[in-house]
Amino acid sequence: MRETTGPRRSIAFSRETAKTLVLMIYDFIMIHAAYFISLWMRFDMNYSAIKIVFLRCYARTITLYAAVCLVVFYVCKMYRSMLRYAGVYELLRTFLVSVGMSAVYAVTIRVFVHAMPRLYYYMGAMTQFILLVAARFSFRVTRYFRSIRKRRNADVGRVMLIGAGATGQMILQDMNQNRAINDRVVCFIDDDPGLWNRFIEGVPIVGGRDEILSMVKRYHVDKIYLAMPGADAADKRDILQICSQTDCELKQLPGMYQFVDGKVSVSAMKDVSVEDLLGRAPIRADMREVYEFITGKVVLVTGGGGSIGSELCRQIAAHQPRRLIIFDIYENSAYSIQLELKEKYPELDLVALIGSVRDSRRMFEVFGEYRPDIVYHAAAHKHVPLMEDSPCEAIKNNAVGTYKTAFAAMVNGCKRFVLISTDKAVNPTNIMGASKRLCELVIQSFDEKVRAGKAREIPQLFTHEGEAPALPDSAFDGVGTEFVAVRFGNVLGSNGSVIPIFKRQIEHGGPVTVTHPDIIRYFMTIPEAVSLVMLAGTYAHGGEIFVLDMGSPVRIVDLARNLIRLSGYKPDVDIKIEYTGLRPGEKLYEEKLMAEEGLRKTDNDLIHIGAPVRFDTDGFLRDLERLMRAAYTNAPDIREMVETVVGSYHPAA
Repeated sequence: MRETTGPRRSIAFSRETAKTLVLMIYDFIMIHAAYFISLWMRFDMNYSAIKIVFLRCYARTITLYAAVCLVVFYVCKMYRSMLRYAGVYELLRTFLVSVGMSAVYAVTIRVFVHAMPRLYYYMGAMTQFILLVAARFSFRVTRYFRSIRKRRNADVGRVMLIGAGATGQMILQDMNQNRAINDRVVCFIDDDPGLWNRFIEGVPIVGGRDEILSMVKRYHVDKIYLAMPGADAADKRDILQICSQTDCELKQLPGMYQFVDGKVSVSAMKDVSVEDLLGRAPIRADMREVYEFITGKVVLVTGGGGSIGSELCRQIAAHQPRRLIIFDIYENSAYSIQLELKEKYPELDLVALIGSVRDSRRMFEVFGEYRPDIVYHAAAHKHVPLMEDSPCEAIKNNAVGTYKTAFAAMVNGCKRFVLISTDKAVNPTNIMGASKRLCELVIQSFDEKVRAGKAREIPQLFTHEGEAPALPDSAFDGVGTEFVAVRFGNVLGSNGSVIPIFKRQIEHGGPVTVTHPDIIRYFMTIPEAVSLVMLAGTYAHGGEIFVLDMGSPVRIVDLARNLIRLSGYKPDVDIKIEYTGLRPGEKLYEEKLMAEEGLRKTDNDLIHIGAPVRFDTDGFLRDLERLMRAAYTNAPDIREMVETVVGSYHPAA
């Protein structure tokens, strides 16, 4: 680095030194010229009429005065300003220093040299100030006329800036000053009525957010820049939703830190994402409790290569566990997150294991060897339509897999078992949701038995009769695992979520397929959901179903239209939207996550505890064993059997 930065610094230093010298020479000459002009004008611009005594006085004093001025200007840092950004501060400083030096010069001449005409002093001071300012503001004037020419050029991009405050003004200046930017600002939008019908560097402030759509048409805008880094999420959402109704390219500053750091420029703008249109502030969980909970522990993540599982692994790795175990049946995804974490956390004790949660022997082997303290159980089949076609697989992998994993955790000293559940478990209409409800019932059954000291009554389910010996009663001595579930809705960007599907369809020119014009869903980003899952896990005392508040629902068709616009196309013109009808088992309206009765608050306003539904634990465990055996024989009536166990399950017709 030293070899490259040294020459660059010397080049920059040489350029700045040259500019300073040129400006000093200019000032030196202009000071001479200013007072000669004042003397010349005093005698009616007739050089021969000037008295010789005045010319001698001028000649004896002006050079020394000009030299002293340069020294004072330098000490007052008048040569350190960036002239391209010269403003009111530079103007005021130049005025004070110039007038001050002119006053000193006048007093010195009258006292020590020879009295000069009074107009000489006044006119000289004024002319000196004008000539000094002319040099310092010539860059601004040149840029202004250049921006005027740019505004008249019909080929450049036409930009609407939303926000006429300091940030918007800095963006405007950057666009006017940067020759590489072939765009021009044609109007400002600001909600402050006191700014309407005013101008910033010749650009009009045309109204508030209600005028966005009309002004886009009036000014032929093709790009909209949101320059409001300090605005709250609700305001940004409302404005962006209005902007998304246009065909304009949308960009915004990432955050307030850009303004604080002085990095406000067009290059700092980023594209508006679908997440920005969801309409809520990003969830910022206080992870100190998670840090204390995970640090120094052995943590196992099942399904660790999936969307949720891999993000769990990332956040766990950042909290210094003693060991992190990634467990997944799909080797490519497990290998990918393993490489990522090894590169980012080379000191982390990381283990990646391949296996199925449906395999009791494998689960006992893993838990027996690594003895995890905490388990995040994210392994599951989650795709609703696929599970409708293969219902027995949903029961095998989700319900039975959770049972076997929980059992192995319980008898091997695991302290806490956290199930990742879903909103589809609430009054399920599809087999995937019903299987996840079974998972929640498994967790509650295990917790109830452990609390009652009856863990040995939990049957050990095997799919291969006689191949695994029953555990002795001593295996259940001291069992104290806390079992909890965390339930949330859809996550943006997860495998199988609508966003990647829509993006692929847009890339192929459409159509974008939506099942129904009125279908709605709740959304959260993967990092947000995982942070709350981990935080909820720290609140656990056993048996709870934690429910995450995911805000207001979003219409899927609106999400599709916004994504099409953000991709630079017009919905229903460039990219068609087609409605395909609800898929088997799919709800039109997901149950709101906050709809359960008896919700209790936690210390976090976004995490609630659902009141457990009382049920016959022993009867449920017997029913689950029958379900397991039916699933492994691929029973055609598996849905009817699940319906008798999960009373809230009503298969869609």
